[in-house]
Amino acid sequence: MIILGLETSCDETAAAVVTDDRRVLSNVIASQIEEHRPYGGVVPEIAARSHLAHVDRVVRQALDEAGVAISEIDAVAAAAGPGLIGGVLVGVTTAKAIAVARGIPFVAVNHLEGHALTARLTDDVPFPFLLLLTSGGHCQTLIVKGPDDYARLGTTIDDAAGEAFDKTAKMIGLPYPGGPEIQRAAVGGDPKRFPLPRPMRGAPGCDFSFSGLKTAVRQTLDKLGHAPDATDVRDLCACIQAAIADSLCGRLKPAIAAFQAAHPEGTHLVVAGGVAANTHLRAALTTLAKKSGLVFVAPPLPLCTDNGAMIAWAGIERLKAFGGDALDFKPRPRWPLDTEAPKARGAGVKA
Repeated sequence: MIILGLETSCDETAAAVVTDDRRVLSNVIASQIEEHRPYGGVVPEIAARSHLAHVDRVVRQALDEAGVAISEIDAVAAAAGPGLIGGVLVGVTTAKAIAVARGIPFVAVNHLEGHALTARLTDDVPFPFLLLLTSGGHCQTLIVKGPDDYARLGTTIDDAAGEAFDKTAKMIGLPYPGGPEIQRAAVGGDPKRFPLPRPMRGAPGCDFSFSGLKTAVRQTLDKLGHAPDATDVRDLCACIQAAIADSLCGRLKPAIAAFQAAHPEGTHLVVAGGVAANTHLRAALTTLAKKSGLVFVAPPLPLCTDNGAMIAWAGIERLKAFGGDALDFKPRPRWPLDTEAPKARGAGVKA
């Protein structure tokens, strides 16, 4: 089976061609970072217009790089939510049009499920596994039992880890997106110079919180009494990175215990989402998994951020499990993986 996957839920216009024997034939991403950088974040209207302007070109490029004709595609999948609804509509409408024109199945993919199942594309990770899904808009731990079969253990009660990276970077004066900039600036920094908090340390449950960390960074900058020099920036970035990684690992410990109690046959801890590209976090999670007797898997860096390959693979898994979706499927700005999980409570809750 050869499937075309489209991803337009935020600020990447992406398309990929993937086979059901785990070959990524192409994975094309048109980033909008430079369009949004002057605003310090993603502007939904700009994102939607950019998707509309580039999606046809990106699809053609993905097919060309794969060496596959449109007539050879067996199905087409698109991220149908959650995300910025203007962009989601562009990808879904394009995918539906291709499906109608070619007479092939259309698959509506949950963007988060695309991230969740990437480890099965790259490493053939068996179900069930424990997932840390962490990005700019989402931060949660889930037991992944199969396509469309998730049990959420914890979620953010305010901000996501990626948002904490972006907003603290902006406070320091670093450009958007903040995560990669903080990682670069932290090299050689002292991660213990500034006493930043680890929110919710020791609290019951598996939920996350990062708003207090952002406040602490703001207060730290105010206490400096001067514009941060190069050493200040380097040390503060190292402290921010360490605090976020420590917080994620700390809140994962009860999640690991819950996972192993419910599924003693489970063998893997997986991280996915844009923040999974952070090398300091990967090292910390590798150590945590080893201590817990789990195998740690993180996707290759190009597959951590939003991409079409993850949507194509999730489309393959969903198509085999459930068949295609009706063409009247409505894109969803909100689409939780675990629909039975209680609604999270806190200022700024994202999921």
